[in-house]
Amino acid sequence: MSYEKLPLQPFFDKIDELKPAFVERLRKAIAIPSVSGDESLRPKVVEMAHFLVDELTDLGFHDIQLKELGVQPPPVENKDLKLPPIVLGRYGNDKNKKTVLVYGHYDVQPALKEDGWSTDPFTMYHDTTKDILYGRGSTDDKGPVLGWLNVIQAHNELKWELPVNLVVCFEGMEESGSLGLDELIAAEAKNYFNGVDTVCISDNYWLGTTKPVLTYGLRGCNYYQVSIKGPGADLHSGIFGGIIAEPMTDLVKVLAQLVDGNGRILIPGIDDMVAPLTEKEDKLYDDIDFSVEELNAAAGSDTALHQDKKAILKHRWRYPSLSVHGIEGAFSGGGAKTVIPSKVIGKFSIRTVPNIESAKLDKLVIDYVNAKFAELGSPNSIKAELIHDGAYWVSNPFNEAFTAAAKATEDVWNIKPDFTREGGSIPITLSFEQLLGTDVLLLPMGRGDDGAHSINEKLNMSNYINGCKTLGGYLHYYGKA
Repeated sequence: MSYEKLPLQPFFDKIDELKPAFVERLRKAIAIPSVSGDESLRPKVVEMAHFLVDELTDLGFHDIQLKELGVQPPPVENKDLKLPPIVLGRYGNDKNKKTVLVYGHYDVQPALKEDGWSTDPFTMYHDTTKDILYGRGSTDDKGPVLGWLNVIQAHNELKWELPVNLVVCFEGMEESGSLGLDELIAAEAKNYFNGVDTVCISDNYWLGTTKPVLTYGLRGCNYYQVSIKGPGADLHSGIFGGIIAEPMTDLVKVLAQLVDGNGRILIPGIDDMVAPLTEKEDKLYDDIDFSVEELNAAAGSDTALHQDKKAILKHRWRYPSLSVHGIEGAFSGGGAKTVIPSKVIGKFSIRTVPNIESAKLDKLVIDYVNAKFAELGSPNSIKAELIHDGAYWVSNPFNEAFTAAAKATEDVWNIKPDFTREGGSIPITLSFEQLLGTDVLLLPMGRGDDGAHSINEKLNMSNYINGCKTLGGYLHYYGKA
C-alpha cells in the first residue's frame, strides 16, 4: 500500500452486516415515484423529501430543515405548483473537526413499465442470480443519497464517532433543472453552509463496469432552440403541398448543417476556443481502463465514431460535441398523418469544455444558424435562441479531498481509482465551488452501464455496499488529512 491504512475493518464489517437493512431502505425509496418533471407526481416528490427527513431524524441528525423554494416559474400547467423543498441536516458540530457537505437529489426521471422496463420501475427488483438491484432512482440518485445515511447508521451501531461534521443537502428538482438551488446555496453560504471545508457529490458513475473512478472534470451544456414559422395554421399537404414554403423542410436543412456524420461541429470558431492538449494531460489518458467494446456495450450498438481508447475519452471529456435532440410541433405519432406543421422548433445542445466562453459561443451559434437559414431564401421566419447554459468544471485531482477519496477507494476495492472527467454536466458542482469558495469532489457509486435515465436502471449490489464503505472511508481519510 502506498499510504497509511486506517483501521476501518470493523466499519466495513458492519456495513456488510447491515446489508439487508440498507437494501430495504432503498426499496422504500424507489417505491416513491418522485418524478420532478411530472406535475401530477409533485406530491410524491414532496413525500420523498419527508421520507428523508424521517430517516435523518431516526439517525440522530440535528438542525433538520425543509427549505421551501416557492412556486415553480412558467412554463407550468398549474400556476400554483410549488417547488419541492430542499432537505438540510447536520450530523456533528465539533469545531475541531472538518466539515463535509454532501449533496444528492431525491427526484428521478419519468419511468413507465410500457417504456420497455422488464419489471415495474417503482418496485425494486433484486436479481439474486446477478446480485443486481433494479428500479428507477436506484443509481440516480437514491442509492448514493441513502449511502450517506447508511454510513451514519453503521457508525451509530458501532458507537463510533464520525471523523468529520457532516452537512447534507438533498434537492428534489435536479432532473428538472435544479430550480431554486443556486439561490438557496447563495443565501445559505454564510448561514447553514458556513464553515464547510469541502463538498462531495455522488451523482455520477464509473467510466466502465470494473474499475472505480474519481471525477475531476465535467463538460458544460448550452441548450438551443430554432423556431421556424410559416403558415398561420397547420395545413393539409394535399391542398398546400408544393405551393407554400414548409417550415419543416427549412428546419431539417438548417439542423443538417450543424454537425457532420463524424461528430465534427460545423460552426466556425468553436474549435478555436478549445484549450490545447498538453503532453501532461495527454499522459493522464494512458492508464485509464476503457475500451471501445465497453463503449459499444453501453450504447447497445457497434456504432462508435472512434476506435482508439484515448480518442474516445478525449472526445467524451475534453472536446465539445453537438447533439440534435428533437423537433417540437411536428407529427410524431404512429400512422400516417399528412399535415404540414405551421411552426416547428428544433432543439440541440453543445457540450462545452475549457476554454469555451459561453456568451461568445451563443453568438457564433445564433449567427451561424441565421446565416444558414438566409441561404435558403425562404419566406418563412426564424428565431434562434439559447434556452439554458451550464458551465464546464475542472478541479485539482491531487488536493486533500481527492487524495482521501483515492485512499478510501483503494482500501475498499484493492485498486487505485482512475482519475476521470465526465462528458455530462452537473451545473450544481460549479455553484457549490463558486458560492462556497471550496473544492468539490465527485465520488461515484454506480457503474457506467447502470442506465441512469434509461429503462431497467440498476445498481449492482457490490457497488451499493462497497460504495457505502467508500463514502464512509472517504470521511475517515479526509478527517485525518
